[in-house]
Amino acid sequence: MASVEHRDPATMAGPGGLIHQVELVIGGMTCASCAARVEKKLNRLDGVTASVNYATEKARVRYGDGITPEDLMATVAHTGYTAELPADARPDGVELGALRERLVACAPLTIGVVAMAIAMALRVRWPNNLGMLSLMLTAPVVLWGASPFHRAAWRNLRHGTATMDTLISMGVLVAFGWSCYAWCARIASYVQTYGTTFSIDKIDASNWDYDGGPKFYFEVAAVVTVFLLAGRYFEARSKRRAGAALRAILNLGASDVAVLRDGQEVRVAVDRLVVGDEFVVRPGEKIATDGEVVEGSSAVDESMLTGESVPIEVNPGSAVVGGTVNASGRLRVRVLRMGEQTRLAQIARLVTDAQSGKAAVQRLADRVSAVFVPIVIALAVVTLGVWLIIGAAVGTAVSAAVAVLIIACPCALGLATPTALLVGTGKGAQLGIFIKGPQVLESTRRVDTVLLDKTGTITTGSMSLVDVIPAATQDADEVLRRAAAVEDASEHPVATAIAAGGRQRLGELPAVTGFRSAQGLGVQGDVSGAVVLVGRPSWLAEQWSVTLPEPLVSAAEQAQRHGRTVVAVAWEGQVRGLLSVADTVKPSSAEAVHLLRGLGLNPVLLTGDNETVARSVATEVGIDTVVAGMLPEDKVEEVRRLQQAGRVVAMVGDGVNDAAALAQADLGLAMGTGTDAAIEASDLTVIRGDLRLVADAIRLSRRTLRTVKGNLFWAFGYNVVALPLAATGLLNPIIAGAAMVFSSLFVVSNSLRLRRFRALTPSA
Repeated sequence: MASVEHRDPATMAGPGGLIHQVELVIGGMTCASCAARVEKKLNRLDGVTASVNYATEKARVRYGDGITPEDLMATVAHTGYTAELPADARPDGVELGALRERLVACAPLTIGVVAMAIAMALRVRWPNNLGMLSLMLTAPVVLWGASPFHRAAWRNLRHGTATMDTLISMGVLVAFGWSCYAWCARIASYVQTYGTTFSIDKIDASNWDYDGGPKFYFEVAAVVTVFLLAGRYFEARSKRRAGAALRAILNLGASDVAVLRDGQEVRVAVDRLVVGDEFVVRPGEKIATDGEVVEGSSAVDESMLTGESVPIEVNPGSAVVGGTVNASGRLRVRVLRMGEQTRLAQIARLVTDAQSGKAAVQRLADRVSAVFVPIVIALAVVTLGVWLIIGAAVGTAVSAAVAVLIIACPCALGLATPTALLVGTGKGAQLGIFIKGPQVLESTRRVDTVLLDKTGTITTGSMSLVDVIPAATQDADEVLRRAAAVEDASEHPVATAIAAGGRQRLGELPAVTGFRSAQGLGVQGDVSGAVVLVGRPSWLAEQWSVTLPEPLVSAAEQAQRHGRTVVAVAWEGQVRGLLSVADTVKPSSAEAVHLLRGLGLNPVLLTGDNETVARSVATEVGIDTVVAGMLPEDKVEEVRRLQQAGRVVAMVGDGVNDAAALAQADLGLAMGTGTDAAIEASDLTVIRGDLRLVADAIRLSRRTLRTVKGNLFWAFGYNVVALPLAATGLLNPIIAGAAMVFSSLFVVSNSLRLRRFRALTPSA
């Protein structure tokens, strides 16, 4: 017990004493009703508040001093499931690997069974007993391959419930059991005809394999098992991604750091840092943890946190955040926060909270199966009894009862969602769209508001040269040529943008000598016999007594109102021109906003940038509503505020700062050019950075949802019509099996129509 309590991650004071919190990994859940059952059992314990998430297969539990983690795990075990602490849980891939092994092993056996069923249907003569071969191939598929369904059905039975697994298990076992009975009946017929001495020469195939007794349905049992194993495998693979958002965020941090010990730099693992330690960060390195700059000046790229591409200048006394990147100078930083107290860990908790509050949508088949399964079983029993009461032969009664169970076999139900999802996601992959699971589809239908991040979503996410403004009598190309030559020697992101712009417009740049840099302020160098100064206007005025002429002052103010960074260029004691650098709007963004409006969505610009820049970008792309100055937690709160106001919210973003909002939103859409954390926290990902693909993603998702609902309607409607026919003896088992196969083919064919989906985005 002591070891378990030691690993308990959270303890806090409550009104009735200490309140502990623990996260448990729940195993054995196969549908949302399983999660509800576990949650109900845990919440019945005194002083326990539990929330169980089926999608992540985890339970977050708060409990008082009278309860131990062992009590919680025992309660879950008594409910019929497993519970473990995260450190003891099996690797994520174990369940997925087991399903894949079953699928790979059972598929070839099933192909053989189907081939023999076709041979018997075509009355192909065979030198041996096809029934025996079918039995030998089907038995491992039904008894081993379908064992996950059988175990879940038995667990549900012991607790007085029925789910999709109950229907699957019954359908498979009844088809297999009836086929075994049919085979035994044929053996008895053979013995009665030929005696106990077996001889292949005596076998009349027309009497033995085709017309000599009840029909076989081995292929029904095998095919149902393989189809549903495939569906369960793809579902498990989708669920495995649930924790990847948190892993992606935590992996953003540095793994080791150069810490100062007695004046010497020592490389140690980040988790060995303590508050008060000082460490060194060189250009290009990640800052190990939250701290305060003690020595040095630099530009720090905080785009992973704020989403904004313009680096932040830091000096002694400035606060820095773990996971951000030092772009230029050498820094010495004092540790202020470690572990769970860092900003990165806080964002990870935001994602966790948002995911825990967003339960997976329970499939229609699971919701109905709790009523459908008992009805089918009762109808089969009633059918058997009625036929016997009216004096029918036992074979006739059993045949009708078996027809009822076979006609209700859930093959079409099992295929309805996976086939549409597979075809829809396959088409999406061709267009650069990734749909993560069936629970996403329902959200796309109801969304009415779309929140758009600015940097990397509407804009390119990187600095570029926007304009060159020469002073009177100056040549713009000459101003750019000299400025770009000097900036080419600097590592600062603004300098990089100017140098790249100059090289793109003018080609090769002249040589520079005597280069010097004033950290975060500007640079100087000799170009073509003149000392060229490039930097902030205030630096030129204070350090070099070079001021902007009045026309350039107005031009600088106007550029800054549009959210651009202004750099002055001077030589020979005069300012020769201005360069403006900015994160530019993508060419497709305005059209994308128009397409989103056409889908009935209200676009809102949500950004961490200032109001002036945000308004300028919104005006350019046609967005009316702007919410600026948003930190990651503010974005989550804005999503919640809209949800509480009755809006169904989609969030589009690409940065770590968007990850929590993407998880909280009813529908999260990530740009594939963004961070792994944003992609993993989202429901939909558009692979390219073209915002127009977001509109296509929503259209494709809505089309896929309509296909899923059409498939489910057919699957249930087919059962509703066919069950009475089977019960009245109008459908014998072989016709019932054929009808079941037809329903499956219809579902697959209907799903394949998604391949004809056409994108609105020209680049797709």
